[in-house]
Amino acid sequence: MTKVFIGVAWPYANGVIHLGHLAGSLLPPDIFRRYNLLKGNEVMMVSGSDQHGTPITLSAEKQGVSPEEVAERFHIINKKAIEDMGIDFSLFTKTHNPHHVEVVHDIFNVLRSKGLLYTKQTMQYFCGHCDRFLPDRYVEGKCPKCGCPNARADQCDECGTTFEVGDLEEGVCIHCQGCPDIRETEHFFLKLSEFQDRLLRYLEHKDGWRPSVKSFTKNWLEGGLKDRPITRDMDWGIPVPLPGWDGKVIYVWFEAVIGYLAASKEYSKQIGKPQLWEQYWKDDDSRHYYFLGKDNIPFHSIIWPAILMGYGGLHLPDEIPANEYLTTKGGKLSKSRGTSIDLQSVLQEYHPDLIRYYLSINMPDHRDSEFSWSDFMTKVNNELVAELGNYYHRVLSFTRKNYGSIPPASVEVMKPVREEIARFSEETACLLGECDFKKALKSVMELARFGNRYFDSVKPWALLKEDRDACGAVLHANLEIVRALAIISHPFLPFSSQTIWEDLGFEGKVLDAGWDGFKRPLPNGQALRDPIPVFRKVDISEDESADLGFSEFRRLELRVGEILSVCDHPDADKLYVMTLDTGEERQVVAGLKSHYTPEQLQGKKVVVVCNLKPAKLRGVESKGMVLAADDEKLGGDSVRLLIPSADLANGSKVDCGMDVNGGKLDYKDFQKVDMKVYNISEGQEELAGVRIDKQSTDAAVVLVKDEGRAVILRSGDVAITVDGALRDGAMVR
Repeated sequence: MTKVFIGVAWPYANGVIHLGHLAGSLLPPDIFRRYNLLKGNEVMMVSGSDQHGTPITLSAEKQGVSPEEVAERFHIINKKAIEDMGIDFSLFTKTHNPHHVEVVHDIFNVLRSKGLLYTKQTMQYFCGHCDRFLPDRYVEGKCPKCGCPNARADQCDECGTTFEVGDLEEGVCIHCQGCPDIRETEHFFLKLSEFQDRLLRYLEHKDGWRPSVKSFTKNWLEGGLKDRPITRDMDWGIPVPLPGWDGKVIYVWFEAVIGYLAASKEYSKQIGKPQLWEQYWKDDDSRHYYFLGKDNIPFHSIIWPAILMGYGGLHLPDEIPANEYLTTKGGKLSKSRGTSIDLQSVLQEYHPDLIRYYLSINMPDHRDSEFSWSDFMTKVNNELVAELGNYYHRVLSFTRKNYGSIPPASVEVMKPVREEIARFSEETACLLGECDFKKALKSVMELARFGNRYFDSVKPWALLKEDRDACGAVLHANLEIVRALAIISHPFLPFSSQTIWEDLGFEGKVLDAGWDGFKRPLPNGQALRDPIPVFRKVDISEDESADLGFSEFRRLELRVGEILSVCDHPDADKLYVMTLDTGEERQVVAGLKSHYTPEQLQGKKVVVVCNLKPAKLRGVESKGMVLAADDEKLGGDSVRLLIPSADLANGSKVDCGMDVNGGKLDYKDFQKVDMKVYNISEGQEELAGVRIDKQSTDAAVVLVKDEGRAVILRSGDVAITVDGALRDGAMVR
């Protein structure tokens, strides 16, 4: 029996987790954890929400709330989504808690006492208007290499160039749009260069690491390690444990990895065994695995080992099976780029085992893999349902219908079947032990295919009429395959495997049987449960798949516009041709003639989609669309324009506080967005499960709605409403 520690990269609590997180760093460790538990190993698996850093402060400022409120909200949402996926941590905690702070301060003080931390003056952007130093993400400007107009102070996402302070051209503070200057500030640095040789020797013994992990780490080391700052000028985060360092916190890249140790100690205290963590962290015989995406490799293969070496006496990472990216339409699934498919929405539509199967069989383990809903449907229907689910159901339903319980076995019949079961289980175990999850699941499916071929070859429906005992013997053999499949598929498909286990008449959990549980004889005469198919086919249309998550909404560039002039369309009775000021003048054609007079529209502030591709409507060019809502499908007949609830400057962005991905859109892209209007009562604090801004006191608020969650459409603190009464659920168009 081995003690196995599993550390899982901490997802940022600045938004909902998406399928990229699941495929990259959340699902693989759960598969590995379940496999190790089946093998009889003791496992401690920890992670949590990374609640500090500038992405969270940026989200908080856009929403007009505190960083803690944002971090805690998404911690709760993401923790539930993870649990609903069947991913079971020993502890899923958060970095903004006293246990974590205590351990971070301890490591900081020990490294400082050993001379591995030192202070140095550095240059940093400072905004005089905001009276504060600006983190990298608070400064945007023009990339000096490719000319991208919205590059960050540290990096251009368009061309990948990294910058030093002062390299960015035309830099502005994103908060006040002022021009920051560059000032000197003092920070603590980790003497990372001190560990160059030790880390090279450490890497020499990691022949089993994935090539991408080893080459990434080797390139960093061969380039020569440079000392790195571990503090920054911010208020949100873990404070520096020294007097005179107010207004500075410990950098998130340094403190987040310490969360693995902090969470281990916190879990040990929670279960009443405060020294348990030492058995995992101080025992040379334990094994440490870290699961993460490839963008996190150097923090786990260089920085975290260096911190552990500096602290002393703690186990270093043994394996770092980092995954590549899950992409869609050629681009990385990303919250910040607006291309994510959030897990919460997918779980409301599909059973978690369907998602687990697809992301496992399509896992980006050694190279990026492409996600598409059509491929999801194909693999679920043609593989999971048609092969594994079909085999389960045909064996269990036929046996129960004709025997009611497990019929007696035949040694002669069982021998070749058990050999095949042993072969596939050994192959699967070997692949799981090497964290080769995609191939391991393929091995599981090969056993299911063998089972289907075997069932067809013995023809129990015909044998039943000729020799009931012989038929019972081959059905017993098929039930042995079913049991083996329930066990070896459990790491991937925990919900369905447990259902099948109970259909076979077993009590307790699949995990209780152990990996070699199939080697014990099936109990003859054990009653079978009436089975229900564990998987059902899915049918996903192209339009339906596009609505999952907020990705389409986040492509919209919405701005406040003032209607400057209105005239009749020369060739259409129901259309107006309007000129609007959205920060720039634009002509828009709108079907509002049946609902508004020109006098009612003149001077009105409205919400405009500014990045639709220009289109000609009855011969007149339209460069955008004015948004309105109607309740016709709800039995009403009203059409009302979307308007800001308070005065806003022309051109003000309407974005719900989200980052907008942008790009030119076709009208069909807009049609995929789900926006509705809901009435709110005085004093109401929540609507559709979300907090209503205190500034929003209007009778109706427009929401971007996604099943059980929604966000208020707004510009800064000003909510977007409608200019008249509408029924709840009125569609925006």
